[in-house]
Amino acid sequence: MQLAFDPRFGDFDGEDPLFSQIADDLQSKAWSVIPSALPPALAAALHQQLMSLDEEQFARAGVGRSNDFTLNSFVRRDEIRWIEGGTDAEKDWLQWSNRLRLFLNRRLFLGLFSFESHFAHYPPGAFYKKHVDAFKGNPRQDTSNRVLSVVAYFNPGWLPEDGGELALYDEHQVEPFLSVTPAFATLVVFLSEEVPHEVRPARRDRYSIAGWYRVNNSLNDQIDPPR
Repeated sequence: MQLAFDPRFGDFDGEDPLFSQIADDLQSKAWSVIPSALPPALAAALHQQLMSLDEEQFARAGVGRSNDFTLNSFVRRDEIRWIEGGTDAEKDWLQWSNRLRLFLNRRLFLGLFSFESHFAHYPPGAFYKKHVDAFKGNPRQDTSNRVLSVVAYFNPGWLPEDGGELALYDEHQVEPFLSVTPAFATLVVFLSEEVPHEVRPARRDRYSIAGWYRVNNSLNDQIDPPR
């Protein structure tokens, strides 16, 4: 979705401590985890919208894209709602995400072209087994075109006993090197090909946004595929 730039969240030419930390982390270790990272007003507005959504406004999440899309309750059991910019909160989120895109392109030369994201609801017991968001190799053979993954959490008062951690793995190790508590306004950013991850079962309703920055792989008559 194309949006006009908002001065608060749109085009940006200066330095931003949060964005600088994300860029430094990605350059040094391929991932970044920052508690209380989202702007408070943005986090509050997105949380309010999430709490206002009815169960039927979410759809079961699947795996794969387009003709390869399937529902697989063995792999994942979350529910999602795509963010299209239909509310002020969604517009502000997309503008803020675009601001991050511009910054990272300028700092790290990633060539990020577009962004897609959805709300995610994990009911008690739901999970998403270990996976990567994009596969290494020729990017034209990976129709997701995902380069950078983003996760933001909207769970006030989350306790360790509530579970639902995001486990991050090194691709050569069996055990995770980090488990991230899905606490309110925590932001996780990582290279989509480089960091296998999973969502562990939670003991209460768990809410988040998952998003992906993509490169443009359009070539001749083959258009960069939609989700």
